[in-house]
Amino acid sequence: MVNVVAENKYLNYPQQPHGGKLVDKVVTGTEREEELVRAKQLPTIMVDMEASITLEMIATGVLSPNEGFMNEADYNSVLSKGRLTSGVIWPAPLSFAPIGNRNKEIVKSLKVGDEITLADENNEPVAIMKIEDVFQYDKERRASALFGTTDRNHPGVDAIYRRMGDVSLGGPIRLLRRMDWGPFEKLRLEPKDTWRIFYEEKKFRTAAGFITGANPLHRGHEYIHKNALEELDGLLLQPLVEMAKREYTRHEYRMLSYRSVLDTYYPKGRSILAPLRVTYIFAGPRETVLHALIMKNYGCTHALIGRDHAGIGDYYDKYASHSIFDEFKPEELGIEVRLYHEVFYCTRCDSPATGQSCPHDEQYRINISGTGIREMLRHGIMPPKEIVRPESARIAMQGVQPKGLDEFERSISPVGKTLNSIFPFYLTRTRLGGRKRNTPLTVEQLTNLDLEAANLDVRTNADQIYRDIFDEFSCVGDVNRGLQPEWIADARESMRVQQEMVIQDLEEKVSLAPTTASDEFLYQDKEESQRELDVAKKILADIPRVLSEDYLQERTWNVLPYNRYRGSDEPKEEDMEK
Repeated sequence: MVNVVAENKYLNYPQQPHGGKLVDKVVTGTEREEELVRAKQLPTIMVDMEASITLEMIATGVLSPNEGFMNEADYNSVLSKGRLTSGVIWPAPLSFAPIGNRNKEIVKSLKVGDEITLADENNEPVAIMKIEDVFQYDKERRASALFGTTDRNHPGVDAIYRRMGDVSLGGPIRLLRRMDWGPFEKLRLEPKDTWRIFYEEKKFRTAAGFITGANPLHRGHEYIHKNALEELDGLLLQPLVEMAKREYTRHEYRMLSYRSVLDTYYPKGRSILAPLRVTYIFAGPRETVLHALIMKNYGCTHALIGRDHAGIGDYYDKYASHSIFDEFKPEELGIEVRLYHEVFYCTRCDSPATGQSCPHDEQYRINISGTGIREMLRHGIMPPKEIVRPESARIAMQGVQPKGLDEFERSISPVGKTLNSIFPFYLTRTRLGGRKRNTPLTVEQLTNLDLEAANLDVRTNADQIYRDIFDEFSCVGDVNRGLQPEWIADARESMRVQQEMVIQDLEEKVSLAPTTASDEFLYQDKEESQRELDVAKKILADIPRVLSEDYLQERTWNVLPYNRYRGSDEPKEEDMEK
């Protein structure tokens, strides 16, 4: 049977589905068997895998409150206002415009009230759809309104012209056949599952959702996750596992890299990993809003959004996925959106940070670029531990496609672009935190050898910078000198003794030096000898003094007898006598 889950089921939960109902259009039991037979008798339209995924998302409530594909009124309202005609926020149209000559002939014969079967490539029924509207639409207007561009180089725009026909069908659907998720079936969770897990089994009051794309888990992700876990009960991590380009990391390995990091670095029982099988619409900021609503339909009270969530190339401003939420009132969205700035690793802070929290400039930064990380893995290089956990990188490297470089030692992305995306300091400085280059390098000049050099530099010095700083502070700050290496004190004492010897010798030289030297190349006159002596004394002053326990003893004193600090603040009788 088919159900739309009643609103009152969620009244006692901290969250409610978008639009007030969690759609369930999955036909089960005896009714499913009957409908499968009936589906064979209905006009049939063939659908591809992407359409099958969308059907499953609708039927399982991922796209609630939508129960099918949009009619013309809702379609136009969503394009122009980002809302359904009911006023409920919805950022992207759910459209079904079949392509192919055979499908077009079927579409021509349809009228409102008809039912059709949507079948997969094997002609097996996937769903039954009732036609409530048949309408033509303007592809150029769709592209402009949805993506902000009509450029065919934009993958979303290209998909409109490549994958969509001229006539759109609107109406509710009923799902007859779930897709097999293959290696992800064991991790599969539908909205009805996560609501139960969050609020019935784990008794959460808050849960954050995080949808991530085609790159392995890195420490920018981890920074966002753990910030959320400091105050929220649970975390739902949903890596997308569909429609990614072949040159990305294969989905199975991405999921395995997630699992390895979660097992090692995340609190047990508070982080739930569930792949999300969705269709990419490449809508930039609008897709970010869609993802927030998907998280809401999975029961999340909070949506975690990074800097360039759902970004496409240079089509959108760096923070367009943040500013779009200014267009909606929080109470209308019904999910609290947490916006995070770009995360990088600051070697001076010795921690992940953003421009909101770190004052240090680019010379100390290792950028966390998902694309750059992926390309580094393709080069066969484990990225610095500061930006990717080795547990993630080691597994993800096995799943990179294509592996390695071509016969000309080239990767998918130019090596200069990869290097600059993670190690921008390398173009202007000789090393991490080092001196500036006389002439900055250009991206085009960089080679595979530069990528290796930058990696080796960072591996050696990323954690050394802050350690050196700490050593300097502790050398002066440790009153307990047992913590300081004896060889440092010995070396400093040796330098001071040697320099005092130099000064003593130069003082004798000054006293004996003539006013005018007989040979300006071989001998020094008194003025030059005095200059050498002055410099030698400054060098002695610059040599850090040996901080012995006796020398530092004056730093420790107590106003009251020590036993007064242990117990009652009332002075004891013997203290009064003293």
